[in-house]
Amino acid sequence: MNYKTIIASDLHLGTKDSQAKEFIEFLEQHPTDLLILNGDIIDGWALNRGAKWKKGHTKAVAALLKLSNKTKIIWIRGNHDEFLTEFIGSHFGNIEIRENYILNNYFVFHGDVIDVFITKYKWLAKIGSVGYDFALWMNRWYNRYRAWRKLPYQSISQDIKAGVKAATNYVNDFETTAIKMAAQNGCYGVICGHIHQPADLHINGAHYLNSGDWVENRTAILLDGNDNFTIFKV
Repeated sequence: MNYKTIIASDLHLGTKDSQAKEFIEFLEQHPTDLLILNGDIIDGWALNRGAKWKKGHTKAVAALLKLSNKTKIIWIRGNHDEFLTEFIGSHFGNIEIRENYILNNYFVFHGDVIDVFITKYKWLAKIGSVGYDFALWMNRWYNRYRAWRKLPYQSISQDIKAGVKAATNYVNDFETTAIKMAAQNGCYGVICGHIHQPADLHINGAHYLNSGDWVENRTAILLDGNDNFTIFKV
């Protein structure tokens, strides 16, 4: 099937846990007329902390550049790829850099602008990013053990989020605030990334979609020829 639009976010190229290879395979298997990269595609924060850029990350960028020869790409700035800020409104071939985008009456934006930790306490958000990196490091070793025991993958970081009431409240607040953001921009629905929680919800008569991430969930949003949205998961 050829899709009208695919929305993906939070690839975090530059980190060990970025699923770059799987993302390339996903793009190859799902042709689309429009690809929206909804922020945090390259993790500038991690690279500034000394993370190593891998060959697989270069291949992912090369795959996107190759795809742009025949497919329009909208790259929306995220907080981890905030280096794009000075290029907002610019075109690089068939790649357009945007702060946000309206698609079929849906307001598309990364989501960091409604995150109080990002807007007011950026230093605290960066500490949280380090903590998330540590949880992913624990994931790698824990799941090697589980694989040896022939047990399925289990996400430590997702379990922590699900088990902490404050984290649950944060996600709920994020969703309702995102819906309000859509209404303020005259849209029925909203499409975000940022919190690494794929979702397809109806809240207060509006439609909330989150593309998730390509670190753990490996998810994206697909818009088919009948204008139906679905969440894709590897």
